[in-house]
Amino acid sequence: QVQLVESGGGLVQAGGSLRLSCAASGRTFSSLVMGWFRQAPGKEREFVAAITWSGGSTYYADSVKGRFTISRDNAKNTVYLQMNSLKPEDTAVYYCAADTKLSSVSRGMSYWGKGTLVTVSS
Repeated sequence: QVQLVESGGGLVQAGGSLRLSCAASGRTFSSLVMGWFRQAPGKEREFVAAITWSGGSTYYADSVKGRFTISRDNAKNTVYLQMNSLKPEDTAVYYCAADTKLSSVSRGMSYWGKGTLVTVSS
């Protein structure tokens, strides 16, 4: 079983930056594809970004491309989401997710954190 704990959420003004972190335990971190998803009030959860096992490939939703950067530190069992140029529409609960398969990013990740709230004020 994989445990995921997110941190770094908070309140920020539009145009500002935040960095989210997700610490993983319970499985060899480098065996996991890691992803960030978000759910805004009244909306369905959506994909934000993903990174492959060694960090060699990254994927982004069009809505965050060029503003958000996903990275990982396998020595620290941690994945990050650097969010710049934040907009009010980025307001959501951000979830860290993990799976051993890259295809699970679109089909459904096996492991999920409890989420961290990001609020962007205008």
